[in-house]
Amino acid sequence: MYNKPESFESLQKIKTQIGKSQRIVILTGAGISTESGIPDFRGPNGLWTKNPEAEKASNINYYVSDPKIREKNWALRAEGKLWADVEPNEGHDALVQLQERGILDTVITQNVDELHQKSGIDPNKVIEIHGTTRKVGCLSCDYREEMEVILERVRAGELDPNCPECSGILKSATISFGQSLIHEDLQRSETAVKSCDLLIAIGTSLAVGPINQVVPLAHQIGIPIVIINGQKTEYDHLSTFVINAEISTTLSFVCE
Repeated sequence: MYNKPESFESLQKIKTQIGKSQRIVILTGAGISTESGIPDFRGPNGLWTKNPEAEKASNINYYVSDPKIREKNWALRAEGKLWADVEPNEGHDALVQLQERGILDTVITQNVDELHQKSGIDPNKVIEIHGTTRKVGCLSCDYREEMEVILERVRAGELDPNCPECSGILKSATISFGQSLIHEDLQRSETAVKSCDLLIAIGTSLAVGPINQVVPLAHQIGIPIVIINGQKTEYDHLSTFVINAEISTTLSFVCE
């Protein structure tokens, strides 16, 4: 896996840096979940790379204006084709070790799969910056429900289930393109980074703002930064260490 001596040397240094840290903040993207069977979005084999049309379901304007997009999305969820039964992988489990050592402060995740919580990370430590696909919300009122409850309605014959309280449009409780992120989550993320002593970005292209700005923020105030990703990112030059390798194996080594 690590065919370059300098790569293994960097891993050893990252492991040492983790060992010296007491308040680690983790930022995760789709890359940490690919080994669980969830495709990433922008990688060489990413969902949107191979099928740009699929990105429309994640755009609030298309989702609201086109019932056919909603119907297709609900049908895929009801058929279990949008990774309903995925499990955490070794990468997720490795981060639990940091929690058990008492040095994990916060996990900021761009993912909507709840695999960090499922792996054993304290939910109070997780900031789901883009929401969760495990729940459903109404776009017109405060109605919120478990995803499976709505999928039962789809399986019973509803193509585009609406809100039972106000008849509004329902969608997964995720933040789609065109929707604003939750201010409190952004503020909490920034506060966590400012008070941490190590930031590790894992499996993210760091292309999506504003949460990608935690990297230059950490750099500005002198916090060590580790980037572990399959491909290069636009903030590699700000990082103390960069590893482009298999994520779960890398995390298993540096977190043990």
